[in-house]
Amino acid sequence: MARKGRNEIGAPRLAALAAVLPGAGAPDWLDPGQAVDIPFTAAPADLPSLRAALAEALAGEAVDAVLQPAAGRRKRLLLADMDSTMIHQECVDELADFAGLKAEVSAITERAMRGEIAFEPALRERVALLRGLPVDTVDRVLAERITLMPGGAALVRTMRAHGGYCALVSGGFTLFTGAVAARLGFDEHRSNTLEIDGDRLAGTVTEPILGREAKLDRLVALRGSRGLPRSAVMAVGDGANDLAMLGEAGLGVAFHAKPAVAAAAHARIDHNDLDALLFVQGYRRSEFAS
Repeated sequence: MARKGRNEIGAPRLAALAAVLPGAGAPDWLDPGQAVDIPFTAAPADLPSLRAALAEALAGEAVDAVLQPAAGRRKRLLLADMDSTMIHQECVDELADFAGLKAEVSAITERAMRGEIAFEPALRERVALLRGLPVDTVDRVLAERITLMPGGAALVRTMRAHGGYCALVSGGFTLFTGAVAARLGFDEHRSNTLEIDGDRLAGTVTEPILGREAKLDRLVALRGSRGLPRSAVMAVGDGANDLAMLGEAGLGVAFHAKPAVAAAAHARIDHNDLDALLFVQGYRRSEFAS
């Protein structure tokens, strides 16, 4: 997949990709010039070495490549992180900006998302710094700061239109996930609850904190309640607290992710928007729900 508006997958690039893949068949364009399927033959054990070869062939180019079995590629359950995945921002950092503490809080956020510090204590520390902030600051952040990641609405609406179930699972806060889930059309949202003292934030979050293990638990619960095999599940996220969820999904996708997350995930999207996850499932542009 090539980043739309930047370049196209022309004949030379297509030939270079096909040359890496054993038994490469005729290309099937899902979006002419932008997204293409190339069938090939390989054993599952060969995929890691093929991924490395593709990465070398695409070095320096704004093209994402995902290797996967063709069977079962259309997923029936999606679990998605919110901050820096379905939206551009980290909500806690934007709240901190109104308290004059964005640089301090953002530094903690970055370390937590890279997996350098545990998520739960990092969240408690950041929330404590928000103590006394007016609750209506959340409405200002939603109105003035929060922007949806391109392709997110198409991803959710298209999967739901084809019978899929979509869950927003975030280490952020219900005051944000409720609004974002509604705007994008998710079936449900799960996140943390900021505690309130009068009309101001109390500087605490309701325990237990929804973090890495809770995201994993929700995936397992939804998969079980809907009677789905592991292969029918897609998860997407960018930070270390998404790793367990990504690992348990049939296809775990690191989206513009931190290096350790991108290295561990089944697939990575570094250049494209969220609608790339529809091409990964074999949807054609003409099938996208508006």
